[in-house]
Amino acid sequence: MTNAHKKTVLVIGGGAVGAVAVLNLQVGGLADVTIVLRSNFSAVNATGYDFESGDHGSVTGFKPSVIRNTIPDIIKESIPSYDYILLSTKNIPDVPPTVIDLVSPALPSENTHTTLVLLQNGLNIEKPFLNSHPTTPVLSGVSLIGSAELTPGQIVQDEPDKLFIGAFSNPNLSEPATQDRAREFVAMYSAAGKTQCVYSPNVLHDRWKKLVYNACLNPICAITGLDTGRIRLADEAIEGLVKPAMREIVAAAKAAAGVDLDDGIVQWTVDMDPLESYLKPSMQQDLEKGNFIEFENLLGEPLREGRKVGVFMPTLQVLYQLAKAVQWRNMERKGMVDIPKKK
Repeated sequence: MTNAHKKTVLVIGGGAVGAVAVLNLQVGGLADVTIVLRSNFSAVNATGYDFESGDHGSVTGFKPSVIRNTIPDIIKESIPSYDYILLSTKNIPDVPPTVIDLVSPALPSENTHTTLVLLQNGLNIEKPFLNSHPTTPVLSGVSLIGSAELTPGQIVQDEPDKLFIGAFSNPNLSEPATQDRAREFVAMYSAAGKTQCVYSPNVLHDRWKKLVYNACLNPICAITGLDTGRIRLADEAIEGLVKPAMREIVAAAKAAAGVDLDDGIVQWTVDMDPLESYLKPSMQQDLEKGNFIEFENLLGEPLREGRKVGVFMPTLQVLYQLAKAVQWRNMERKGMVDIPKKK
């Protein structure tokens, strides 16, 4: 039975990032968490999550309040509206189902009660929801964390969880009210005292800053097959490829959104992972697993925003077309495109 003093939270997506979020929410004692899993459902449902975490230590057999392998249909199942829905899946708008389709059974279009938290990367990710769910408060979650799911349900978190929460602007809702939802979520997520979750009203700054890494190192490492250490060792790859791409993001942030990023952001981003960690960014990991890559919101959206205001972005344009071709190859391998037979 749900504790009346706790908020109900539905978490959709329990991989390396979502699992840590669930752990923080549950152990904080202010949330009853329902999690929806897909590929790792059987393992987690049977024996729970095992964590090796710099924040939480060794945790074995952890289970949230409810574990499901389907999105709750709150109307058909007569479930009260959740207080929060945290979406921590990959956001891949070019591959169905869309995030709107995914969340809709648990979030009616006329919703006014539930707050949606997008713990996802990229730019303009809120816009589809502002159209489909105009009365739903939508929060931005920008996560800086080092975590991986080595096998189903086995999570290693080797870098601290730092989460920035703010509210996306919604012309249909009161800004103070949506920012209050953001502060409430921060308090709930931080209650265990194990992580750094902060209220950050400057959502655009947070997202453009992370794009200096995600729109550049992520696709470059994926396409070349070189991790963040090896790309720094490779002949002229940083000066000739990585830094030019990052400078294009910095220029686009200023011209398209009025976001001023620190002068040293490019070098800081290059150096943020210790060279000897040989870290594989998420897009590289997805590609090696044969999964689809989330390049449209990470690469396509900042490219489109920059070019719209006249920013010259030749490096990102090439990276985008390469990523698009890689995605097409994934679709072919999964039987999603028809290939004419040889004559």
